[in-house]
Amino acid sequence: MTRYSADSRDRVRDAVDMVALIEGRVELRRAGHNSYFGCCPFHEERTASFHVRPEEKHYHCFGCSESGDPFDFVMATEGVDFKGALELLAERFGVTLEAESEDPAEAAARARRERLYALLTRAATFYERMLWESAEAAPARRYLLEERRLEADVLRRFRVGWAPRAWDRLLTGCRAAGFVEAEMLAAGVIQRSRQDPSRHFDRFRAQITFPTADVRGRVIGFGARKLPGDDRDWLGKYVNTAEGEMYSKRSVLYGIDEARASAARRGTIILAEGYTDVLALHQAGLTHAVGIMGTSLTREQVAELVRLVNTVVLCLDADSAGQEAMARAATLCAQTGLSLRVVGLPAGADPGEIIGRDGPEALAGTVAASVPYVAFAVDRLLTRADRDSAEGKDAAIRALAPILGPLPASVLRDELTARAAGALGLTESRLVALLEHARAGGGPPGPPPADPSPSSGWTPASPTAARATGGTARTGVELGVKTERDLLAMCLAGGEVGRALLADLDAEALLTSAVLRAARLRLLGRAPEAGALAATGVSEAEVSVAIDALEVRAARAGRTVSADELEHARLLLELARVDRELQRARLARRGVPELAAARERVRASLSAVLARLESDAALERF
Repeated sequence: MTRYSADSRDRVRDAVDMVALIEGRVELRRAGHNSYFGCCPFHEERTASFHVRPEEKHYHCFGCSESGDPFDFVMATEGVDFKGALELLAERFGVTLEAESEDPAEAAARARRERLYALLTRAATFYERMLWESAEAAPARRYLLEERRLEADVLRRFRVGWAPRAWDRLLTGCRAAGFVEAEMLAAGVIQRSRQDPSRHFDRFRAQITFPTADVRGRVIGFGARKLPGDDRDWLGKYVNTAEGEMYSKRSVLYGIDEARASAARRGTIILAEGYTDVLALHQAGLTHAVGIMGTSLTREQVAELVRLVNTVVLCLDADSAGQEAMARAATLCAQTGLSLRVVGLPAGADPGEIIGRDGPEALAGTVAASVPYVAFAVDRLLTRADRDSAEGKDAAIRALAPILGPLPASVLRDELTARAAGALGLTESRLVALLEHARAGGGPPGPPPADPSPSSGWTPASPTAARATGGTARTGVELGVKTERDLLAMCLAGGEVGRALLADLDAEALLTSAVLRAARLRLLGRAPEAGALAATGVSEAEVSVAIDALEVRAARAGRTVSADELEHARLLLELARVDRELQRARLARRGVPELAAARERVRASLSAVLARLESDAALERF
């Protein structure tokens, strides 16, 4: 990996105009010499408490204590690491970065990649010019502008183009510019002839082209589609750049360069299926939208998302493939702590079609009406269920149990329970009892479920949330796993005390998530053996994604978590463990008094810790 010189970093810092940089996110007003104020981009506020001192290249919020230099600001708002922030700032403020002494092989590899970036940029420029200037692209312009009702501005912003019909137009132009066939093959813009491997031709022909860029806006490949009604067999409806050193479809988020800043600022990103869907969403003012290049969200894409946002909004087609994709996305997001919402698109319609039929305002309204994934899942299940027979109702209840059961006490849970009870022709109390029975795995229904254990309410973005809420903040995220994830992230943000707790934690008793148990071992340098990991049904990729999410959450804390906060989070898991045993004891009708007493002892310990936290908070306010 390229390491830049300290002099390069200093020159970038000196070149940054702090007011110009921050005004892209915050409306600033001058307040004296070398002093500007605005509303903080890191927390909700009405009174401007975000202070910028341009000459010192520093910002500080008196409300949430966020502070830093230009690199910190870009890392926090753009979802990149320090190297990415350095490169983005250098590019924006015109500074040439100098690498420290490199291994010759690394230097050669970097030079090669720069050549390939230049080649791909040249190809994108060629295709874009062809779309707007060539006579043969007239049907493509008509399709995009009139049928899809996409505006020229958004098409140009995303550098949409047209690959001409001729078999070697790009090939010939790149040769003339000094590129060789080996480079064009590596960049994925040409391919070999099957009949004669020594001959090459353009990979994209007679197709609309959509350049795909990385987070810095550098073109890494293309997607292309032929025009509707073009029935030539040799021409694929959709063609992507071949997998290679520059392009991997599993990692691509189409439009991430355009959406990154808006998504990081909102903490939310919209996922659509394809190119024109993304263009339509941006045209509707939803500039935090990206495409997942199909219906399947991948672990690699999720790993990128957790570095950038907290909430994902799925805007996928309402067909069966889109609905199955939502279920797969829910599984991946649940492992990382991403909150998931679903846009209810009309049957058979995609975002581009809504814009074409009803205009951008209608699309924006449809997205604004998104619902939590759990509500979508309940409605989908009830729609598919056989509600006319007792057997069908029993099957629906078994399927509802893992969806509704983990939800904390909330208005959302009450509404979904009422909706399900009405659809199944049951009273709410009867449905609650049957759901508890189903979650317990059989036997006679037990008593009403105990109150769910409180969530810590700790989030890296708001490190004092546990104090402010008395430890009872609740969200729609699955409660148990969220609390476990919170504790592990807090351990990472807790210095030596946190690491000691991580090592001493009784993971088998307190962590219900196999992924998080494996992640804990990995963080302690005790990676589980491949066979043992496979036996749990957990993959290496799932563990890696979970660790990435934990490290991001810990980094966002911006401070060292206290020992009391760590103990508070551990006690919440202990309370959840006792509650699980208590539910089993109630079903078995033995051991209940002992466990009830243990529960009260844990709750007393929680109260003592919360009292200390409240005292600390009072001292801070004083």
